[in-house]
Amino acid sequence: MATGHTDPQRRDRILAAALDLVAEEGVSGVSHRKIAARAGVPLGSMTYHFNGMDEVLREAFRLFSDHVVAVFDTHLAPATDADRAREAVADLVHALSDGSRRDLVLAQELYTLAARQPAYRDLTQQWMARSRLHLEKHFDPDTARQLDALIEGLTLHRALSTHPHDRALTLDAVTRVTTPSGHVG
Repeated sequence: MATGHTDPQRRDRILAAALDLVAEEGVSGVSHRKIAARAGVPLGSMTYHFNGMDEVLREAFRLFSDHVVAVFDTHLAPATDADRAREAVADLVHALSDGSRRDLVLAQELYTLAARQPAYRDLTQQWMARSRLHLEKHFDPDTARQLDALIEGLTLHRALSTHPHDRALTLDAVTRVTTPSGHVG
């Protein structure tokens, strides 16, 4: 394995290892030593690349939020009208809830950090704002905000349910939130 400045992926491996460990053991189970071992780097690399565990976690969760925003973009970008956008949102909820358990756990770990430590609220606020930008390409800002919360809730409910609701219920909920009052069939 390359060392020092000849190993340009070292920082990225550290962040990926941090996310893997958080997903497996929770934030409380993560340490410099465990991350370095998982990343296959010397322990000193941790302090060379980061100013403490807080910076490692913030950067790792920033990387994770980039991933989730990219998933939003993948689903919503092709939509050409409101009906297709509603379908895309329903597909997004099901992709998120049926997808990686790792992503679900990481999201909840980040939310817990943000609830306990105000510094992480900036990260969650940035993440929500970026997600809403994708929704605002199809819906007004207030609707996008409501829809963003609905996506989070429906995703969590489906992922944790022993009998997850079907796509028809998801699409009905999305339609109710995104259709002006009095226009839902």
